[in-house]
Amino acid sequence: MFLTIITFILILSLLVFVHEMGHFVTAKRAGVRVDEFGFGLPPRLFGIYRVDGKWKIATRKTKETQNTIYSINWLPLGGFVKIKGEGGELATDEDSLAAKSAGRRAWVISSGVVMNVVLAMVLLSIGYYVGLPQIIDNHEIKGAKISEGKVQVIEVVDRLPAQKEGVQMGDTFVSIDGIEFMEIEEIQEYLDSKLAQEISLVISRGDEQISKVLTPEINPETERAGIGVAIVKTATVSYPIHLAIWQGITTTFYLMKAIIVAFYELFRNLLVSKNVVVDVAGPVGIAVLTGQVARLGIIYILQFAALLSLNLAIINFAPFPALDGGRLLFIIIEKIRGKAINQKIENLIHNLGFSLLLLLILFVTFRDISKLSNGFANLVNYVKDIF
Repeated sequence: MFLTIITFILILSLLVFVHEMGHFVTAKRAGVRVDEFGFGLPPRLFGIYRVDGKWKIATRKTKETQNTIYSINWLPLGGFVKIKGEGGELATDEDSLAAKSAGRRAWVISSGVVMNVVLAMVLLSIGYYVGLPQIIDNHEIKGAKISEGKVQVIEVVDRLPAQKEGVQMGDTFVSIDGIEFMEIEEIQEYLDSKLAQEISLVISRGDEQISKVLTPEINPETERAGIGVAIVKTATVSYPIHLAIWQGITTTFYLMKAIIVAFYELFRNLLVSKNVVVDVAGPVGIAVLTGQVARLGIIYILQFAALLSLNLAIINFAPFPALDGGRLLFIIIEKIRGKAINQKIENLIHNLGFSLLLLLILFVTFRDISKLSNGFANLVNYVKDIF
């Protein structure tokens, strides 16, 4: 549990801090005054700012200065940047964001999303250089070094033998009835021969090996014997630095496309069939996934952090009020109309959007907790009975 919490905080802090750093750097370059750039969330622990060529200490009681305060804050969750005029105020001041051209404002607003995409590229490039687990087949991967081949679980089907016995995504097959298999088809043929008979499955999870006793049964979809898992042959694949960077960049764009398609399918199914066929995780669900990934090792954490960074970028760029994409949409509308929308109306729309996002987060978090704990569900029912 401690490992899960620490890893979750570190990943979240990295993603948010890099995002806010994008806004900070571009705001400075655009000639916009930045009042504070902080690591973590307020209240402020301490900070520093530069006056007349000298650095001074800023405490919680320090009043706003004409120079940027670089602060360390008590809550170690990401960071924040306080930009003058980010809410549309002080539009007559030259160093306010509101006074800048539409192009400069769009640049500053979009920069956080761009930084999250760049972060994903960097993390994946590092991973490909050190060695990332990849699905492999019999085809040669050019220019790469391949090692540590294994058969790994990528999906566990609900209410089938593997799920009932606690097999998890990421587990590695060690042996079945004492036999070591390296080819998926060999495993399938063996399970076919053991239909309705108990088998002894040894899996590797982190640094430990776990034995499971399962009984293969017919999978209605494949019409073959199985235990309710999807497995793939994986290996650690590493590249020379120049190829690692190229792989990191191309993989980033591939993942972005896959995430956008997944969101499209999510909303299409929601609007057309009023049914969500994919699972959606909130902060609690992501924390649980973080714990599972952390137990697999640092390389998996790199992949997971890159994936979360891209999700954050794509969600934040959606044209929804309160998000960066929503603010960018208002700038586009301003350019089309030839004048800005009334600032009070825009702020009201952003506040309503923010409220809706909070409600959505609370709803998804409630679902995450409900799935994690039957006790919580029972508590809810008990409260309902009382009232």
